[in-house]
Amino acid sequence: MLTRSMPVLLDCDPGIDDAFALAYLACRSDVETVGVVTTAGNVGQDDVLRNALGLTALLGADIPVARGADQPLVEPMMTAEETHGPHGLGHAQVGECGRRPDERTGAQLWVDLARTYPGELVGIVTGPLTNLALALREEPELPRLLKRLHVMGGAINYRGNTGPTSEWNIAVDPEAAHEIFEAWGQASRRLVLGALQATEVIRMDEGHRQAVAELGDHPVVAVLSDALRFYFEFHQADGLGWCAYLHDPLVVAHAVTGRFARTRPLAVDVELAGTLTRGQTVGDELGRWGKEPNVDLLCDVDAEGFIEHLISTLREGLTVRSGE
Repeated sequence: MLTRSMPVLLDCDPGIDDAFALAYLACRSDVETVGVVTTAGNVGQDDVLRNALGLTALLGADIPVARGADQPLVEPMMTAEETHGPHGLGHAQVGECGRRPDERTGAQLWVDLARTYPGELVGIVTGPLTNLALALREEPELPRLLKRLHVMGGAINYRGNTGPTSEWNIAVDPEAAHEIFEAWGQASRRLVLGALQATEVIRMDEGHRQAVAELGDHPVVAVLSDALRFYFEFHQADGLGWCAYLHDPLVVAHAVTGRFARTRPLAVDVELAGTLTRGQTVGDELGRWGKEPNVDLLCDVDAEGFIEHLISTLREGLTVRSGE
């Protein structure tokens, strides 16, 4: 009996680590990426859309790529060119590839694919949650239509990387994140959250960087390698040493394999009013809110196993694609 590939929708803001997530999904023979939605975040919408179109073209992934929200729901737009480079891929650029974005908005693609694959679609968000919040307003049944939702975002009892207590993806659009956490509190299956205390365990060193540069002859390898080199330079300039934290691929790999981390249930919400803590993800460890958990929080990450898995998956998958 043939097993049907897992249908996945990736909502991203490429972004260096988002680029690795896209490539990883393309290299999985047991996964069918049925759509990509872009959200302004790491860089502006024009750049993240161009990057997603260019990367999917390089990877031979003939799938709909929809332009998502240009702005957060409420918060003024902020971007992170110092982290991801002037156009989002560090020292790399994909340029115009001739592909056109899907005619639907990002929110509409979320809704359409959830209705096309009811109870099957795995949603993964590695950028701000704006598009998903807009889609939820159009289709309140999304938490029940999706098989599972996986989100990279937040920092639970851990320092932030944007404000002192806030993580980038949540800080870009706190209202959207709040709406999603609230909605998934009513879902039959909790949202899976990969927050900073889990994703920052994925610390790539020089040996890993060289392994990426030596992945093979596929044209996307040069893009990933040049992007990763910029990421190393940023982390070194930020006082973290010659390394790079690769947040998004961990969440994506866990979403499609269930491996490389455990989860634990927790009630989580987003601070919207704090003058010092706006955008902070707050976990109710003591049960003071009286709310049932709405999140399965990634913990106990197997960093070594994941990095080995990521590099081997890319090497094998890109070798196959080079021969197609």
